[in-house]
Amino acid sequence: MPSETLTPEHILQATEDVLRRYGPAKATVVDVARVLGVSHGSVYRHFPSKAALHAAVAARWLDRTSAALEKVAAAEGPADVRLRRWLAELFDAKRHKAHDDPEMFATYMALIGDGASAGRAGPAAAGAAGAAGSATVAGVVARHVAELTGQLTLILEDGVRQGVLSVPPAVAAGDAESTAVAQAARRSVEGVARAVFDATRRFHDPAFAPDWEEPGVAAEFALVVDVVVRGLRP
Repeated sequence: MPSETLTPEHILQATEDVLRRYGPAKATVVDVARVLGVSHGSVYRHFPSKAALHAAVAARWLDRTSAALEKVAAAEGPADVRLRRWLAELFDAKRHKAHDDPEMFATYMALIGDGASAGRAGPAAAGAAGAAGSATVAGVVARHVAELTGQLTLILEDGVRQGVLSVPPAVAAGDAESTAVAQAARRSVEGVARAVFDATRRFHDPAFAPDWEEPGVAAEFALVVDVVVRGLRP
């Protein structure tokens, strides 16, 4: 491929293929360049380092899930129904990634390393890490978690407005009488969103992927979601 036609998307697709074949420990930028028929310098013009390339691959992989879930979060209709659907689609997306593309899933697990723990630090920390370290896999994971909890926050806020979901009394958006109260309300709803995310962690955290193949996991997921949604009803 002539270097003038090379795009980041071409590079990322080739990198995914190389990572599937060799794994992140052995795959090199030279391998990616060889697949593309260009010099490794051409790859570096788009991605300054191997770490940046790995981070971009992880972001591309995770963004596919975030984009699909964003449609659910932004859809019209009862928020409690959307919450159930959002959690179900998150579980399905993660489970399909592990089952349908095991090589890339294993590669992703190897890439995230300590990045997964960055995503567990909380929405504020996740957002800060994502802003400061978007060129690292840890930053990518943090940004992904922040995006997902942000989507949950939107659903919960809609639920409060619709009267189909509740949060602690102090955080009801309609009761906000000042900017400070409104900001506190937003932070509290974000906290509930994070609690929902954490309560369902077994069904979306890649560390639990072996559980997703166990008999009865669908019923267990449905029970957890039912408990969560019932607990948020007025």
